[in-house]
Amino acid sequence: MAQENVSREAKAGKIEGHYDPKFKSVYEAFVENFETRDEVGANVAMTLEGKTVVDLWGGKKARGGEDWTRDTVSIVFSCTKGASAICAHLLADRGLLDLDAPVSKYWPEFAQNGKEDAVVSMMLDHSVGLPHLRTKLKDGGYLDYDYMIDVLSKEAPFWQPGIRNGYHGVTFAWTVGEIVHRAAKKRLGEFFRDEVAKPHGLDFWIGLPEDIEPRVAPMIYAEPDAATLQSKFTKQVMSDPTSIAHLFLMNNGGVNFNSREAHAAEIGSANGISNGRGLAGMYAPLANGDMVSADTLSRMSRVAMATHEDATLLIPTRFSLGFMKSMDNRKVPNTANMSCILSDAAFGHVGMGGSIGFADPEAHMSFGYNMNRMGNGILVNDRAQTLIDAAYTSLGYRSNESGVWLA
Repeated sequence: MAQENVSREAKAGKIEGHYDPKFKSVYEAFVENFETRDEVGANVAMTLEGKTVVDLWGGKKARGGEDWTRDTVSIVFSCTKGASAICAHLLADRGLLDLDAPVSKYWPEFAQNGKEDAVVSMMLDHSVGLPHLRTKLKDGGYLDYDYMIDVLSKEAPFWQPGIRNGYHGVTFAWTVGEIVHRAAKKRLGEFFRDEVAKPHGLDFWIGLPEDIEPRVAPMIYAEPDAATLQSKFTKQVMSDPTSIAHLFLMNNGGVNFNSREAHAAEIGSANGISNGRGLAGMYAPLANGDMVSADTLSRMSRVAMATHEDATLLIPTRFSLGFMKSMDNRKVPNTANMSCILSDAAFGHVGMGGSIGFADPEAHMSFGYNMNRMGNGILVNDRAQTLIDAAYTSLGYRSNESGVWLA
């Protein structure tokens, strides 16, 4: 496949990499992000039928700082959930984890205080009832895996497991993470490294080794804008300290996700370190049916839970078992940056601030994007969505008016 090599200056710094000419519009959108959308540093990558067709990076690791190079990585926040979910499905595919079994089969201590009837699939589809914790977390709680497992085991659910869903924004790290631990007989970070990252040559860690730390671009946090302040989610965070939304954002044990301690911890919902190349590479085998059986792949991609109002995010959401599906909230009032438009076949996960990775088995395409300047909103912002749109239109898809990209 012929590739166009790139080395050019942009508003925030140099852009480098390569792309197949068929995907020139992805390159143009990437450049435009730097020129008009205040991109600071980023990497976008795509594979098609297992071959890399886009790999572009550029900008700065911090405003006015060092160049963002090919090897730069950053925290990808909830894109980590996709990595954790892949681990669970690998175990299920190998007969080591039954997604329909009671959680108590693997984690007996969890089956208390109203959670006795929870099943494993509820951990993945955000319906198990622990979208966050009412128990005030100790300082550094997220960094103490055993402490979080103990708190979650004892916690009463917000609802009877299985009757509704609410995004388990951080607790997914330990609900799914401990199920993987019990079934695999090794911790999630180690299992992911041994079974996914190393075999596929990915720069992707859940628990970052210290020698990789110099490659990390720190996150530039978003300042809430007027549209964000009008969202139902933000209003609830600010007005109701007992709400799930408030607890999700504020009851965090004082974690600093830019710290070495947070990077080194194992938080399988939120602290994966990777880049667009690593995200696209993780999903590439799934886009081509190479990692798991056809039955497992079908289960990974099929909608398992959808709602008109997610109990945490307070917007309509759609999930498969562990992954986000296309979510179109463009016509819902006060939901700026609360959509993510993919094809109906695609599944993956967004990360806070706008990063994303996904597989599209119908198109045999995988996609990954990470950045260091976080955007507002719950799902992707215009930087990622413009890149996704360019990817689909390059493949001949014609419209996303229905809420998914159609060929």
